Amino acid sequence: MISSRKWGEYKGKDVFLYTVENEKGMKVLLTNFGCTVTGIQYKGADVALGFDSLEGYINQSCYLGVVVGRYANRIKDGRFTLNGLEYAVGKNLGDHHLHGGFQGFDKVLWEIDAEDKDLKAVRFSYLSRDGEEGYPGNLLVKVTYTLDEDCTLKISYEAETDHATIVNLTNHTYFNLSGHDAGTVENHKIKIYSEQFLENDDTCVPTGEILSVSGTPFDFREFHKIGERIDDDEIQLKNGGGYDHNYILDYKADGELRLAAEAVVEDTAIHMQVYTTMPGIQFYSGNSLNERKGKNGADYGRRCGFCLETQYYPDAVHHPDFPQPVLLPGQVYRHTTSYQFNTLE
Repeated sequence: MISSRKWGEYKGKDVFLYTVENEKGMKVLLTNFGCTVTGIQYKGADVALGFDSLEGYINQSCYLGVVVGRYANRIKDGRFTLNGLEYAVGKNLGDHHLHGGFQGFDKVLWEIDAEDKDLKAVRFSYLSRDGEEGYPGNLLVKVTYTLDEDCTLKISYEAETDHATIVNLTNHTYFNLSGHDAGTVENHKIKIYSEQFLENDDTCVPTGEILSVSGTPFDFREFHKIGERIDDDEIQLKNGGGYDHNYILDYKADGELRLAAEAVVEDTAIHMQVYTTMPGIQFYSGNSLNERKGKNGADYGRRCGFCLETQYYPDAVHHPDFPQPVLLPGQVYRHTTSYQFNTLE
């Protein structure tokens, strides 16, 4: 079932809130402002941080639930070179570019492209004009949210361009499997299917070095609590105030979904599995979340949500040995990420 209602206005245009519900009673709430997931209701808990009103999303700075782009994560020094031409993009994180710049895809109104009540799917689209935030090419982006009967939220991304450009899209939902208002996620257990991660400098931009997780607080090949080692005396943790690192996944560029990560918490027994077609996953432990009022007056403070953002590597444009996020005219950018929910016995 899909229902919708007007949720407000932005720059004179209507903003809508969609509710997608499957036969098992799971609900996903979406809005066309920022192509945003505003809620994920499963087994009596809303496990996605968010706001009660449109104004919360307009004024936020932490990217709760939104699609970020044209390039998710960081671009060092706000510059990149493509086909011999240098482009300057917005420096909205000190000297660096983050999540699309000052007005990325999270701060625009998307078109409601289609809805399919049988498939329980809603598709949004956005045309990013040539030169927007400094990026080359007119880029048409389509994002489809589908809620399956097995309680999987599937996010499918497509993009086409009329000029060589770079594209790296992801969803920035903050999860708390105890409920969005339950406080810290340090008691959540995480498993990441990766043996390597990227070293960051003191601004959380990759240095280009690939490190082994073995013997480090970054080893989540078996389940560990987020808070178990997060405050260890380790420079990589200190640089970001916790986890904010890209993990390297088994990537074959064949479009097949592969299990990338899992999360579980004991109090609700809610278990989430993340599948993706992308080469990297950014594990972020909500280190920069500051005290703000979320849904139902909840206090959202430091580490009260975590993100598992599937994507190309941060700053890949400066590291030719990384998988490259270049999109050329005539090509179609595609990737899919699924978040599957169940409960442990």
